[in-house]
Amino acid sequence: MLEAYRKHVEERAAEGVPPKPLNEQQVAELVELLKNPPAGEEEFIQDLFVNRVPPGVDQAAYVKAAFLTAIVKGEASSPLIDRKRAVQLLGTMQGGYNVATLVEALDDAELAEIAADELKHTLLVFDAFHDVEDKMKAGNAKAKEVIESWAEGEWFTQRPDLAEKMSLTVFKVTGETNTDDLSPAQDAWSRPDIPLHGNAMLKNAREGIHPEKDGEIGPLKQMEELKAKGLPVAYVGDVVGTGSSRKSATNSVLWHFGDDIPFVPNKRAGGVCIGGKIAPIFFNTMEDSGALPFECDVSKMETGDQIDVYPFAGKVEKNGEVIAEFDLRSQVLLDEVRAGGRINLIIGRGLTTKAREALGLAPSDLFRKPEQPGDSSKGYTLAQKMVGKACGLEGVRPGMYCEPKMTTVGSQDTTGPMTRDELKDLACLGFQADLVMQSFCHTAAYPKPVDVETQHTLPDFIMNRGGVSLRPGDGIIHSWLNR
Repeated sequence: MLEAYRKHVEERAAEGVPPKPLNEQQVAELVELLKNPPAGEEEFIQDLFVNRVPPGVDQAAYVKAAFLTAIVKGEASSPLIDRKRAVQLLGTMQGGYNVATLVEALDDAELAEIAADELKHTLLVFDAFHDVEDKMKAGNAKAKEVIESWAEGEWFTQRPDLAEKMSLTVFKVTGETNTDDLSPAQDAWSRPDIPLHGNAMLKNAREGIHPEKDGEIGPLKQMEELKAKGLPVAYVGDVVGTGSSRKSATNSVLWHFGDDIPFVPNKRAGGVCIGGKIAPIFFNTMEDSGALPFECDVSKMETGDQIDVYPFAGKVEKNGEVIAEFDLRSQVLLDEVRAGGRINLIIGRGLTTKAREALGLAPSDLFRKPEQPGDSSKGYTLAQKMVGKACGLEGVRPGMYCEPKMTTVGSQDTTGPMTRDELKDLACLGFQADLVMQSFCHTAAYPKPVDVETQHTLPDFIMNRGGVSLRPGDGIIHSWLNR
């Protein structure tokens, strides 16, 4: 297994990307090595187990969590991982298969303290919240500590707040950058493989952009030279993210300019994106990923410039001179960046609210509240009425913050494998929406080998979680959703 893996590392290095995360078969073989480590390989196999297995509810994560659970229960052993270390490692897996074992460990005198520490920063607990609450009611002091920590929002306050001043190097793309420039349709097959797909970003030559191989590989050397200056690099463009709504476009930008996520292989978050204009859906996917996107005049920013961004003051300086001023779309954005993304913030705030209710406390004032637009006597468009209905309102207004109840969700096939990865990261074992539907309309007529594999594996993933999977040839997602 190690020999095959090292060969894979070499092959990927030749393409300029890290190895793929381990799959379930590799993790199963790695578990056997951990039980009886080959001499001289101890550090390497531990590093693979800790850092190269996807978190959440990936099948590989299932194997990892099962082995760590067996160690905790005394049903398996490894000279490299004792029971306490097993609990710590379960705490790095974000949510899903690890949560039940961490909750059970609250009753174990030897492990309760470590389990509590790990649960305090775990957000993706979903229904397991009630198990912790039941233990608290039964008198478990550590369970009470966990609920109190969630109620105080320590999962949020222990993360660093946004800096008053951020020094950045500019990577400028002039004109309009659409999502096909960032995530080309011809490279759709590689979208779930974020580092490999990132190689195709900006692969077509344009003013100021010098691809490695025109039409195939983007300006990797150019971006590396900017990073070598020692500061984080900001993606700056006149108009950014227009066109099709592709999360893969955000993934590519963050792969090159974002920050590694501890214990999560081949995925990055954070980063800064500045646009004269930023398309709304692209803006939203950047928000979801913990990036700081904002709009301002970018005419005085050029590739290689060092700029200082003051997110709270709303200004950008170059050589001590103010070259642009901006207003954040919402002050909540500052909380989203601190939380590691809008999705984390929404889930975390919900957890804090539940914990405060369980303790009989008043609602938290820890988080920034969105400024709602003033009421208007004007009528509503059909779209405003539809979103309003999902929020229990007559209608919504531009600029309003709302969290509508989703009853129908559609997923299509060129982004389906990527959606599957997102759902695994969110520890999704069952859908909450009434109808979740997966189509295979883009790959039905001329499937590549990778599409055939998707057509065979994705339906089970969707149906096991209570969704509906169409078959290739069953029709186009837009017409199904319209019906």
